Amino acid sequence: MLERSGMDITTSAEPSAFVIGVHGDVDLHTAPALDAALARALREAAPRTVVDLSGTSFADSSILGSLLRALRDHRERERRLIIAGPMSDLVSRLFEVTGTLAAFETAPTVLVAREQ
Repeated sequence: MLERSGMDITTSAEPSAFVIGVHGDVDLHTAPALDAALARALREAAPRTVVDLSGTSFADSSILGSLLRALRDHRERERRLIIAGPMSDLVSRLFEVTGTLAAFETAPTVLVAREQ
């Protein structure tokens, strides 16, 4: 588990998915830990990466940069990147205001994302 000020990242390598749990706040200072976890996901053999945002209480535009870069990298390697919730109102609002949620494959929960 990587710990940064205000954020914890957990990872789980499973046969069907590499799951990244994001807990706490994602901002300019904590986003590099998310970037590292997303890069690790591409080194794993799982066919999909699931980013669990259900524990994310706050996120600024840094999370969008991290996730959009990861989406590009996953697509280049013909891998799936799925954003799982449920998301907090603040995080949902960020995706809504920026119009970026439609760029991602989403799932209501990690369990559903693992089975998609």
